[in-house]
Amino acid sequence: MSTPDFTHNQARSARGVAFKALFALCAFLSILTTVAILATLLYDAVDFFAAVSPVEFFTGTEWVPSNEVYGVWPLISGTLIITIGSAAIALPIGLLTAIYLSEYASERRRAYLKPALEVLAGVPTVVYGYFALVYVTPALDRIVPIGTFNAFSASIMVGIMIIPMVSSISEDAMSAVPDSLRQASYGLGATKFTVSTSVVVPAALSGILSSYILALSRAIGETMIVAIAAGQTPRMADLTDPGGMFLESVQTMTAAMVQIGASDVVGQSTEYKSLFAVGLTLFVITFAMNLFSEWVSSRYREVYR
Repeated sequence: MSTPDFTHNQARSARGVAFKALFALCAFLSILTTVAILATLLYDAVDFFAAVSPVEFFTGTEWVPSNEVYGVWPLISGTLIITIGSAAIALPIGLLTAIYLSEYASERRRAYLKPALEVLAGVPTVVYGYFALVYVTPALDRIVPIGTFNAFSASIMVGIMIIPMVSSISEDAMSAVPDSLRQASYGLGATKFTVSTSVVVPAALSGILSSYILALSRAIGETMIVAIAAGQTPRMADLTDPGGMFLESVQTMTAAMVQIGASDVVGQSTEYKSLFAVGLTLFVITFAMNLFSEWVSSRYREVYR
């Protein structure tokens, strides 16, 4: 081996080691950040639960921090209302959009439509919130009596916001399905609609379900849209009136955290520390959903050879 070749191989090996170390450092920093967030939440949440019974916190149906009443269920209820409403909008529209992009759109159309759709994910959420408050709510009020702050308009805008996540991940999963499956179905006389819905979608099910769960996790953690459009009224959902519960103001866990953090409460007070208890609850919920997404992805992943 000549000296120049030996030197070149040494340089390539050194670059490989350097990049490996850089990637490992990035992964370590990501994990360290998550651990630091969890530790910060736990540090103050432990103090909160020393003053407020965890049973009272996790089973209480009233949230009035100013009166030292800390029942988290009204906040969870408001979060679920927004999540369910946004899911009803984003999941079907996102899936249908993914089917069109993957199976019906030409390469040229896909090259324009997919980036245009993903622009929605880059719009600041505060813009969505004010759009819901200024335009969507007045438009809905012409159809049905609705309050200035309500869960309906907030759900619509959160649903629109997470459509790109559903459609993009689902489209990637469908595009990964081998063309041999499509051609085999066409050879048996199947129509394009049948191939899309009965072959491609089931084959890409793991990716589609993962996109659903990740999108719902994003909806659960949304802050600005719900803080602006849904209001600050913690209340339990009235299951006897499924439609009416979307027409009134609600408060989600994230909106409650914003309200407490922006208020003038004393930094070491129980009310202030309740922010960390709510944050810890939200962290556990979203973390569990992400773990469930990984399980679904691995459980139903199709392996093609």
